[in-house]
Amino acid sequence: MVAHKLLSADALFALVRTGFEPVPDQRAENVSIDLPDALMSAFAMFSLKDPSLLAFDERRATDSNLRSIYGIRHVPGDTHMRTLLDEVEPVYIRPVYRRVYRRLEGSRM
Repeated sequence: MVAHKLLSADALFALVRTGFEPVPDQRAENVSIDLPDALMSAFAMFSLKDPSLLAFDERRATDSNLRSIYGIRHVPGDTHMRTLLDEVEPVYIRPVYRRVYRRLEGSRM
């Protein structure tokens, strides 16, 4: 029963979010969209299978799921997201996927 809760979408999305929190942000302190929100937005775009950044950008204005399910407070526009994510080194993202994989691997029966 507990394993099912650890494997729910909410639990896995929270695991991804907490993994994105320590990713270094090289920008100034006074930013309108924090880096974890940008990373979660990219994660949402791929998990929702949007065909492009433009399609995701059109979704962001009307889809409350981005906030309620993915926990994204401020969704960046397509150009802003691209600019933010271009600066992130992949080495900081890999541990997030390892954590998710370990959670899934640990749940095997």
